[in-house]
Amino acid sequence: MKTGYARNAAAEWVMQHGSKTEGFMGAYFAGSAAEMHEDAKLPEFSDIDVMVISSADEAPPKLGKFVYGGVMLEVTYIAWEQLSSAKKVLVSHHLANSLRTDTIIADPTGSIRQLQSEVSRHFAEQAWVRRRCKNVLKGIENSLRSYKTSVPYYEQVLAWLFPTGITTHVLLLAALRNPTVRKRYLAVREVLLEYGYADFYQKLLSLLGCTGLTPQRVKEHLEELAKTFDTAAAVAKTPFSFSTDITAMARPIAIDGSLELIKAGFHQEAIFWIAATFARCHKIFEADAPVKLQQEYLPAFVKLMSDLGFTSAEDFKCRADEVVGFLPGLWDVTEDILSRNPAIVMK
Repeated sequence: MKTGYARNAAAEWVMQHGSKTEGFMGAYFAGSAAEMHEDAKLPEFSDIDVMVISSADEAPPKLGKFVYGGVMLEVTYIAWEQLSSAKKVLVSHHLANSLRTDTIIADPTGSIRQLQSEVSRHFAEQAWVRRRCKNVLKGIENSLRSYKTSVPYYEQVLAWLFPTGITTHVLLLAALRNPTVRKRYLAVREVLLEYGYADFYQKLLSLLGCTGLTPQRVKEHLEELAKTFDTAAAVAKTPFSFSTDITAMARPIAIDGSLELIKAGFHQEAIFWIAATFARCHKIFEADAPVKLQQEYLPAFVKLMSDLGFTSAEDFKCRADEVVGFLPGLWDVTEDILSRNPAIVMK
């Protein structure tokens, strides 16, 4: 499927359905597909991210993934208040990248285009890039310094895993690359190899604890995740922000997409999303499944985390502290990329 066809389907959904959102102010594309040429083939395990803007004080809950016109869309609502000034957008790694170029689908008031134009002018200025990087770095530190071991097992995993994984985003932002989600390690690998930091990339992987895992072992974990995923998708009732990621419709992204990485030789890079999906499935189990079912699928999850070096609650706290201790070195590399990136504008 061509990217242009997929984006056209998304635009049609916005006009037919998204535009009926209370306080609709417009919509724009986000994510990796927003940067692709319209004639480029949309990657098999990708969706089209759409941000729908509302003038309401509080945006509606995330709509998530669904298929429209044969295309998988992922729709998120955002309140205009979050976009009301270029400064707010320029310091946000979630928002700035999507609005660095004209990805606007609809803009009935002209406000989004005016904002996008200003963001585009300042996006690559070193001061703003550094602020985005520092904001993410500070977020990692704040999250991990407040780490708690008194929460359910899956929450312990998520509270360690996501801040650890966001270390990649600091570097991607410095390189002016899309801070992607599922393939963040693959993306940052490319950046670090380009800037001569192959050894540092191994340090990022070591924070995950996956450097000793073989492709076969990761594939075995993925097979267990597939069983867990299918059961969680079948019992899920409680809405979560990630609910549509754990459905039969989204299975190819989580399972087949991870298998694709393993087959391509990037089994270590697949670990982040495997672990995240395992944890999210168990959050669904806690909310919607009998205790017996939770217990039946827990050993496979624990086995994965054991392979990543976690055998006790204390291990999570130690590993959180390890990431915090890693941050000064991460910042040194970030600063070097900032100073050497020819696309950075010195002002």
